[in-house]
Amino acid sequence: MLTLSDTSTLSHEEKDALLQEKDALLEHKDALIGQLVTRVQELLARVQELESRLSKNSRNSSKPPSSDGLKKTQSLRRKSGKRPGGQVGHAGKTLRQAAVADHVVEQELPEHCDACHAALPVAQAQVQERRQVLDIPVARHEVTEYRTLSLVCQCGKLHESRFPEKVTEHVQYGPNIRAVAVHFTQGQLLPYARTSELMADLYQLDISPGTLHGWTREADALLSPSVQAIAQQVSQSPVVHVDESGLRVQAKLQWLHTSVTPTHTWYGVHPKRGIEAVNAFGVLKDYAGVLVHDCWAPYWLIQCVHALCNAHLLRELTFLAQSSGQAWPQRMMDMLLAAHRGCERARTQGITAVPSRQVLRWIGRYRALLDEGQALNPQRVKEQGKRGRAKQSDAFNLLRRLRDHESVPFTNNLAERAIRMPKVKQKISGCFRTFSGAQSFCTIRSYPDTARKHGVGRLDALRAAFNDAPMEFVGSGRIVTGFRLSASL
Repeated sequence: MLTLSDTSTLSHEEKDALLQEKDALLEHKDALIGQLVTRVQELLARVQELESRLSKNSRNSSKPPSSDGLKKTQSLRRKSGKRPGGQVGHAGKTLRQAAVADHVVEQELPEHCDACHAALPVAQAQVQERRQVLDIPVARHEVTEYRTLSLVCQCGKLHESRFPEKVTEHVQYGPNIRAVAVHFTQGQLLPYARTSELMADLYQLDISPGTLHGWTREADALLSPSVQAIAQQVSQSPVVHVDESGLRVQAKLQWLHTSVTPTHTWYGVHPKRGIEAVNAFGVLKDYAGVLVHDCWAPYWLIQCVHALCNAHLLRELTFLAQSSGQAWPQRMMDMLLAAHRGCERARTQGITAVPSRQVLRWIGRYRALLDEGQALNPQRVKEQGKRGRAKQSDAFNLLRRLRDHESVPFTNNLAERAIRMPKVKQKISGCFRTFSGAQSFCTIRSYPDTARKHGVGRLDALRAAFNDAPMEFVGSGRIVTGFRLSASL
């Protein structure tokens, strides 16, 4: 190959051709280097994405805890500085003696003194100390027999009494037994076969699983109007928490949906997970309040104010703090948790609103951290010639959600706690054999869960329903017609 020192014998045309060839080689070299740099950047981004996937777990993302395996994860909890156990000022609870005992057993004295052998006047003995043992009696079902009477008047007319309206069979089960059985299967999540065994052990009643299933269908019919009223109350609430989870029905994947407020709980099951199910239920179809959720895409189609669960956002911030090396995610977590603790302190002190100056400081700090994060994670521009939108980084997407949806309340725990028990039901029993059975579970579960939020025991609420007086729950109160609850409530 010729060098510039060898060009003394070349003509001007040959020298120009040689220079042009050199320039072309340099341009090709620069283009090749540019391509290699671009490819390296793409591969680095791909490696970072794959490493990010491997480093995600239930503590720094929305992955379920079952996906963690045996890996040790970092907890979001922080030391409170308090000593373990009950705190100063905590109202402790202990067993207290009853004023009146159901049974009294007096420990007998000897008839004669063991020193002088004189007779002891036992009738004059005084109670020195009392100790009580709390226990439950061995339960057994009671049998109530109804008899009709007949009598012929002196005029010859025959008079006959009638059975109560609900006593229609030669032998039948009463409302308390049906309420307890449905409470075991739908409230305590026991399978029908185990409930049958438990009823035999507790009450000496031989009840078949088929009979238990029939009572479940009966409870579904009795409670449907009350649950429709619960759905109406939820749809009118200013803040609603929503969540959804997979539910196995007839060996197929269906979807359990829940809409929850502090005073009401509603469940529904549908073959679809998205907006089709929301529209079919109708609970949130025209909702206009604040909807708290975990950023599942179909919820954005509801025309209302959206608030994101900060528990999910904290997990995403934890992941970014671990993977990006940037400081703003940890500072954002500290700020959010500090604001949450401040609001909790205000609630415990009976304060209905945090001072505006403190709120403004939180908001200013929050938005300053957003600006810091967005400066470090700018929006990516779509490359020329590529279709679709440019794929943004996890940090940019999270920052956009944090800016667009400043969340109130802090978490979506109300909805997530409501989802938890149906998942336990599925783990115990495997799946629902029929879609109608899953619907019955949702209907029945909505009613006692709402009752519990109003201070009514689940079993008492079911007793009221089987006594033809299901409760209606309006606002923070309850309406009970035709059935008297126990005095303890």
